[in-house]
Amino acid sequence: MKKLLMLIFLPAALSVNAQKWAKNFDFVDQCICGLALASKDHKYGYVDNGGNIIVPLVYDEGLSFKDGYTAVRKGSNWQYIDSTGKAITEAIFADAQSFQNGFAAVMENELYGYINTSGKVVIGFKFTNARAFGEGLAPVANKKGDWGYINEKGEMVITPEYDFADSFANGEARVIKGDKVLYIDKNNKVLHE
Repeated sequence: MKKLLMLIFLPAALSVNAQKWAKNFDFVDQCICGLALASKDHKYGYVDNGGNIIVPLVYDEGLSFKDGYTAVRKGSNWQYIDSTGKAITEAIFADAQSFQNGFAAVMENELYGYINTSGKVVIGFKFTNARAFGEGLAPVANKKGDWGYINEKGEMVITPEYDFADSFANGEARVIKGDKVLYIDKNNKVLHE
């Protein structure tokens, strides 16, 4: 019975230690990739699971780390940094999303494109909206606001015909057309409603 009690109380002891250092910040997010977004006095940076500041709290906003990189905002523009705080892009993006499968959707001049983890633009800025890649395809919206899917080369593989489209997961993606919520496969075949 004692072993069982120790197992029950061990996580509580760990959370108490985390709570002690977390009180040094106004906000601490979940630790992802070994780092957690933290803020103090309306400035954001990243701490490790021991509460040590790894990326200084100098940003106006930040996203969670994904694929070893994250987007941070200084003023009105976003840039990407690695887990040491080193910039991989300049702060030039009006909007920035988390990396997914080596790509991140970014906005310049009111249009979205995609960069890779080196910070290089790999799919040009030609979409009015964009979401993360999932299973090799990404949902994007054209100038009419219709959603379709591109592949990792930026080629349209599912013609824009939806009012909204979500990323693929487990071989299907949720799309909205009119008043219907549908789930399609990568061949644009409706699997179920």
